[in-house]
Amino acid sequence: MRHYPPIADHGMIGDLQTAALVSSDGAIDWFCAPRFDSPSIFAALLDHDRGGSFRISAEHQDARITQLYLPDTAVLVTRFLTAEGVGEVVDFMPVDTPGTATDRHRIFRVMRVVRGSMRFTVECRPRFDYGRATHSLTLGESGRTALFTGPGIDVHLQSSAPLNADNGSDVRGAVTLQAGEFGAVVLTTSTGGGPPPAHLDAAAARSTWQATVRFWHQWLRTSRYRGRWRQTVNRSAITLKLLTYAPTGAPIAAATAGLPEQIGGERNWDYRYTWIRDASLSVKSLIDLGFSDEANSFRRWLAARVTAGATASGGPLQIMYRVDGDPRLSEEILDHLEGYRGSFPVRIGNGAADQLQLDIYGEAAFAIAQVGGVAETAGYEGWQAVVGVLDWLAGAWDQPDEGIWETRGGRQDFTYSRLMSWVAFDRGIRLAREYARPADLNRWTATRDAIFVQVMERGWSEKRQAFVQHYDTDVLDASLLLMPLVGFVAPRDPRWLATLDAIERELVSDSLVYRYDPAASPDGLRGAEGTFTLCTFHYVSALARAGRTDEARYAFEKMLTYANHVGLFAEEIGPTGEQLGNFPQAFTHLSLITAAMALDAALDKNEGLG
Repeated sequence: MRHYPPIADHGMIGDLQTAALVSSDGAIDWFCAPRFDSPSIFAALLDHDRGGSFRISAEHQDARITQLYLPDTAVLVTRFLTAEGVGEVVDFMPVDTPGTATDRHRIFRVMRVVRGSMRFTVECRPRFDYGRATHSLTLGESGRTALFTGPGIDVHLQSSAPLNADNGSDVRGAVTLQAGEFGAVVLTTSTGGGPPPAHLDAAAARSTWQATVRFWHQWLRTSRYRGRWRQTVNRSAITLKLLTYAPTGAPIAAATAGLPEQIGGERNWDYRYTWIRDASLSVKSLIDLGFSDEANSFRRWLAARVTAGATASGGPLQIMYRVDGDPRLSEEILDHLEGYRGSFPVRIGNGAADQLQLDIYGEAAFAIAQVGGVAETAGYEGWQAVVGVLDWLAGAWDQPDEGIWETRGGRQDFTYSRLMSWVAFDRGIRLAREYARPADLNRWTATRDAIFVQVMERGWSEKRQAFVQHYDTDVLDASLLLMPLVGFVAPRDPRWLATLDAIERELVSDSLVYRYDPAASPDGLRGAEGTFTLCTFHYVSALARAGRTDEARYAFEKMLTYANHVGLFAEEIGPTGEQLGNFPQAFTHLSLITAAMALDAALDKNEGLG
């Protein structure tokens, strides 16, 4: 098996339009441009030989390597420690035009030595279009620039280290630095044939580095969080910001595509898109943290989707979109890539986009209903679109759908879908009354109440003494941990406490939470998966709201030990604690923030501070 670093063995840098993953040995093995969902330039994470990578590392076999972020920034530092010296590679992407889409993106890789001396090697092996396209190489006369020309895109490389052609179309170089010396390599992407970047010098690299640090410090000062886990929450907030496409305000689910939920399995999806569910649930947390600009940007994007209609599923909304609102996400398999550690197939696009998932209407209403939601996002035409959605849902809610987890095993009467349909009408009624907007409140109220009664009668299992996944099963589902958060049940309602106990017995393993049991509830896919990290944080929130604060705190603290070395989480945790699935996952970091705030509130109340 070819060498693949653990999924968790990465930090992430970005410029709010795209992002790169940097392994702890100094390799950029995932980077797409000009957007998150563009074809890759480096994708060695999905195929060591064919994917392409950009590595800067110490030329020393016995170097001890550590990695960290500069505090409260997205500037990543990889340190190489040897007997002869200590060197660092500082990686960052300057945030040049956050609100304007651009094809020009820059990755700065600064080399410096803080003790002794160190020889750094530079290897750049781009592989355009997920490794499907060839490219040409042009070396500059100085030997310190290179131009890689791919299909419709150029990659410029400027280097303090002399560069030489390697294997015909790649480059390799090396430079030795002494203590206090500084060098840099800058990679710039642009549309094919565009102008080359400005001349690289040390002063410009230093000033860009300082400006990037200032950007993140100034942005984070907006946060109102002063709780017990400030550093952890700050890192999650920065991660959510990095995973948001600033020109439209649309957050993506994760930076990557194709990383497996089980090594060697087929559950390998493309998460570089905006899920209505994930993004909508982030709005309250962003507002609670003080990031109202980000919350309002997404709500404007969401309002535009509600108004646009015309979806692949036939409903007023579809479950996911591209960051610019394009609903077309055709799924294809990249047959030429072996997949992470042989986890084939590698998929790009997402065939679940046309699924019917009725819960998204509740999450959308939940987002719009936050403070100032209607005033910020909906004039008359916007409100009419909201009314159209709820009027449609009034006739559509009582039908089977594919459910929150995008299973491919057929439609069911999922309890979570009914729960969130209830939320849609509950929040819609509140909005109409609060803002005196026209709506068929009699119909909406009758529908809301009918859903409530149906969930209580058919979603509740007397046998299990719990709310269950769908009406024709006794299987449990961790998505229902959101029931008290959205106000469907009180956090200490007897039925809810019984459900929480049942989930603990069946889906919780040492505080880690499975989504559901695929063996008991077939989902149309082979293989198993790890525990779902966002469900674990939802479990913490539910415990805290139920008054079980000691258990909640212990579960939360244990969960934090599964973060990687720089505080990032993938989608899942495997049986031996390894991170699995796409990385880093925004929904996980959102649920971490929600859990921290819920736990802070419960602890403050216990201590007489609330």
